[in-house]
Amino acid sequence: MSETPDAQWRDEPTDYTQTGKLPRVRATSAEASGLGSLDITAAATDPELLDLPWHVALEQWPASALAALPRGISRHVVRFAHFGGSVIAVKETGEHIARHEYHMLRKLQRLDIPCVEPVAVISGRSTPEGEELDPVLVTRHLKFSLPYRALFSQTLRRDTLTRLIDAQALLLVRLHLVGFYWGDVSLSNTLFRRDAGSFAAYLVDAETGELYPELSVGQREYDLEIARVNIAGELMDLAEGGLIEEKVDPLATSELIMDSYRRLWSELTEKESFELGERWRVGARIRRLNELGFDVEEYAIRTAANGTQIQLQPKVVDAGHHSRRLLRLTGLDAQQNQARRLLNDMDAYRVDNNPHMDEDYSAHLWVSEVFEPIVRAVPRDLGGKLEPAEVVHEVLEHRWYMSEREDRNVPMAEAVQSYLDNELRHRRDEAEIMLTADARTIGIDDESEHEGS
Repeated sequence: MSETPDAQWRDEPTDYTQTGKLPRVRATSAEASGLGSLDITAAATDPELLDLPWHVALEQWPASALAALPRGISRHVVRFAHFGGSVIAVKETGEHIARHEYHMLRKLQRLDIPCVEPVAVISGRSTPEGEELDPVLVTRHLKFSLPYRALFSQTLRRDTLTRLIDAQALLLVRLHLVGFYWGDVSLSNTLFRRDAGSFAAYLVDAETGELYPELSVGQREYDLEIARVNIAGELMDLAEGGLIEEKVDPLATSELIMDSYRRLWSELTEKESFELGERWRVGARIRRLNELGFDVEEYAIRTAANGTQIQLQPKVVDAGHHSRRLLRLTGLDAQQNQARRLLNDMDAYRVDNNPHMDEDYSAHLWVSEVFEPIVRAVPRDLGGKLEPAEVVHEVLEHRWYMSEREDRNVPMAEAVQSYLDNELRHRRDEAEIMLTADARTIGIDDESEHEGS
């Protein structure tokens, strides 16, 4: 790209040992356009960023630049904007905070933690009259994701709340395992994607976060207490607006994150003792971890002093066992529960059709004969309802229930058509762009400004 007089691009710092407090640097080039000299810190130079109205305060951006998406509550002014073929979230904040959060999100991405993708920090903004404007953090909107307030139709049911809190607890465990202290855990600071009937949680707001080599028990417990209090407050707010079932107790429901977190943390990190004749429990522990979505890449077995017991403790665990296996076999990138369901069908397909065939080749046949025909069967006007992996999961579930109800093996084509007519057609679009805004999507709350930033 040629030199732009009113914008100075800066690559992302390569000193990854920084905690995130990047130095403030102001551009000094001539204000040839009269709109100030932008200072852009980004991982890649993207000229399309310059097409957005940075000389206008964010709350006054024209509708032509905005994308209509569901928003959560935020203490900052945030807008969604069209950006090439995708959508970005733009948050006005202080420069120190923006740079810190940008760097934290980049680090979490490298650690394979579910979070939004940082695009840039833009400072040096000013109006044509010379009035300074706040810097902004730009992140890419997570496709097919929703803030928790957009997940209700009329009322948020208790089982849905439980699944949201379980997803939040799993995200918090993953963050703590890599040494990340969040400092502002809440449903509002999280995005949710459907994951085979459950939810997968993604971190949105990292401005209060810090990354350490390891977290102390006190840091983890304090993060957990913040989550409990914030979730209770959020549920009380929903209850006040009649948006959750009357029988739901916000305080008791918020306590669920404590139990869910501790159960997960215990399974992942605690030592386990057993007799020498019970070596099968090593495999059982690893299977339980796999079912939670974690791989045991290394574990330690230590014989007790009396020589009659063995202590087992997983040493290095990583999330995404099923997702990685599906990606390796098929190239499909899916959520953890989706991947588990698709792998189950893939394995059953192999047993029924090609029991002696190589696993990789059988997986290739499953993609071409099962996955792709289902995806192609979805009409264009329904393509934005759900992401492909979730559609295939739901078709497989729909076919199973049909077969059980009718006491016969329902052909796949019949199951697909039934699902399209009776299920998918009546779902709301969950694609990233909604072409028309309405009060329910743009203003779920009058004070709502963002999906959690």
